[in-house]
Amino acid sequence: MSLMSIDAWFISLLTLSEFVILVFLILFFVRLRKSEDLLNKLQTDQSSLLKKIDLNSRIEEELVASFRQRQAELAELDQRLEERRDRLLEILKQAEEFCRSPQFLRQIIVSGHRRGQSIPTLAKATGLSRDEVELILEQARGEL
Repeated sequence: MSLMSIDAWFISLLTLSEFVILVFLILFFVRLRKSEDLLNKLQTDQSSLLKKIDLNSRIEEELVASFRQRQAELAELDQRLEERRDRLLEILKQAEEFCRSPQFLRQIIVSGHRRGQSIPTLAKATGLSRDEVELILEQARGEL
């Protein structure tokens, strides 16, 4: 083998190895570019996810605030209902006392008798005995 042929082989070998290195470099940069694109896509997706999380957080805060406001309104309404209930019970008690007053019972019995209701019916309606109803009617006749 001659010196020229060794040099030619050596140059060919170096050129071939440079070509292989160049192919590896090109493949490496192509894969690096794909990795960068994937990384950019992941960063974009992550920022989109963070925006959605932030939006969900704000919506949740609004819901909690709205819930607190509704709870306060319900508590106020409950208090007002309790006050009205107490007032209505007081009025009902007064009405029951009025209904059980002797003058009111006398008026019911006299007006009922004038409309033709019987003594037993009037006694049952007023919760008085038959004798009490008759006594009230006799007193009313005596006053006329």
